[in-house]
Amino acid sequence: MSTQQNKTVGWIGLGNMGAPLAARLVEAGYPTAVWNRTASKADPLAAKGATVAATIRELGAQDVVFSMVSTSADLEQVMLDPELGLLTGDSVPAIVVDCSTVSVETSRKVREAAEARNVRFFAAPVSGNGKVVAAGKLSVVCSGDEGTFELVRPMIESFGRSVTYVGDGEAARLVKIYHNLLLGIYTQALAEILVLGQKSGVKREAVMEFINNSVMGCIFSQYKTPAMVNLDFHPTFTPVLLRKDFDLGLTEARKHEVPMPITNLTRDIVESSIGHGFAKDDFATMLLVAAANAGIELTSENADVTDGLDVE
Repeated sequence: MSTQQNKTVGWIGLGNMGAPLAARLVEAGYPTAVWNRTASKADPLAAKGATVAATIRELGAQDVVFSMVSTSADLEQVMLDPELGLLTGDSVPAIVVDCSTVSVETSRKVREAAEARNVRFFAAPVSGNGKVVAAGKLSVVCSGDEGTFELVRPMIESFGRSVTYVGDGEAARLVKIYHNLLLGIYTQALAEILVLGQKSGVKREAVMEFINNSVMGCIFSQYKTPAMVNLDFHPTFTPVLLRKDFDLGLTEARKHEVPMPITNLTRDIVESSIGHGFAKDDFATMLLVAAANAGIELTSENADVTDGLDVE
């Protein structure tokens, strides 16, 4: 093993993104200890060679601890809770890397608490889902001390294909939130043109094939093709989580007095998706809302389409 791989790693949070990310570190050869509120979710990682911590504070003995949680409140709890938080125990790691999508205010609060314990705090939110991680195509945006970035960079690079350093402090939080605004807007645009095509007699498969092979196609349009064509809405990212990110982004817009009419409207459409009963489905159910607004009900085209996520 290299010196870098001799560094011990801790991982907090084994949800849809946390589990495959932690697995990448284990598979890269890093000695990894994991914790999750529902302990049974750690079993697949234990089978790969990870150790399972009974408490968050046990991870304080690791060199670097990563976290991947759903909300700002979750991050504050796992880091700052007086009874169980990582940064409130007797032993703390040298570095904490958070991969969640949280508010700038929460990130700053945790950073200040970390620095008070002489812990380096680094933001590294990610773009993608579990299948993207498994395919080695995840993108990561990072911010914090540049020296810390160089120390953790090999670990973060094990997550996928792209790591972008955008500066000090909480810059990565902003970039990730803005990215997710575009995610929702792009999905709504796809939904509208697919419904328009449906009503004018063009199959969704045909529209998506053309888009994916045009300048408007991208990795995202490719891996959402099964959802858009065959109505495969197995959740990778829910409208509830997307709504949270829209609220974070629009808070920034109000703070800086930047009008964002399209973003505001899309946020309301995401809310509508939740109101239609799709809270636990994938946010691509925005397609079904667009169809309902047009007075039609979609059915699967049962087409032989791919998400483009061949494992690298």
